[in-house]
Amino acid sequence: MELLSALSLGELALSFSRVPLFPVFDLSYFIVSLLYLKYEPGSPAASAFAHLQYSNESRSPAIQLTGGKCSRAGQGGEGLVPPRPPPHCDATSLRRYLTFFCPLDLFYKCVSFLPVKLVFVAMKEVVRVRKIAVGIHHAHHHYHHGWFIMIATGWVKGSGVALMANFEQLLRGVWKPETNEILHMSFPSKASLYGAVLFTLQQTRWLPVSKATLIFLFTMFMVSCKVFLTATHSHGSPFDVLEAYVCPVLFGTAWGGDHHHHHDNHGPQHCPPQPAKSKEELAEGSRKKKTKKAD
Repeated sequence: MELLSALSLGELALSFSRVPLFPVFDLSYFIVSLLYLKYEPGSPAASAFAHLQYSNESRSPAIQLTGGKCSRAGQGGEGLVPPRPPPHCDATSLRRYLTFFCPLDLFYKCVSFLPVKLVFVAMKEVVRVRKIAVGIHHAHHHYHHGWFIMIATGWVKGSGVALMANFEQLLRGVWKPETNEILHMSFPSKASLYGAVLFTLQQTRWLPVSKATLIFLFTMFMVSCKVFLTATHSHGSPFDVLEAYVCPVLFGTAWGGDHHHHHDNHGPQHCPPQPAKSKEELAEGSRKKKTKKAD
């Protein structure tokens, strides 16, 4: 029975990995990206350029979507060349028009309705995982033993939109250095990094699992987490609990403990509390005060 269940899981994962992303999943990816861009400050021209960054399909299907330009630049001697005009430019313009300029804002109200938005968010995570796997495969084709390059490529493929956020802020006339994604990574960026590590291990045959099975399992994890976070309007990360235990072991004591220790040693010195007086001492003091008043 276990063998049959394993075979059925393998067949399911293989069928899932062969599901084409275009047009349904790609469309969901772009719609969710536009939802996050809609109410960001900036001029219409800057907003249009940021949208092109989100939805630019490159020349090769293996390295399409956002993050493809960044990850392609450092691989195999391929330069960061200007891409050709997108083959679906009309669809890109239509998506932007419906999101930003639809009469009565009907399109935005429909796609931002929570049940509908959760479906689009789930589809976007399917695209994200597939992009990570494709990026790792593409980097491994040029650098068979370049683990760092493979991990970096998969990470950029999975979280290219977030990594480009500061650049897009500059285009929109907004500068928020405290929101640097590398310094304060969100859940998608962390998950993309961990996923890139897993797919690199699988690509180099250090992880004894097929690529289709890994794509299926990691996609289910990403979809479950992202849908839950979106439904609960949470900005946390499922990795926070694990990191709270692992980081002090790997990287030493937390900064909070050092800060308190430093404050206790060099902070303002307080006088030690005086011991409480006994009942006899209090009665004697009260008697002396009464005698003084009588005098």
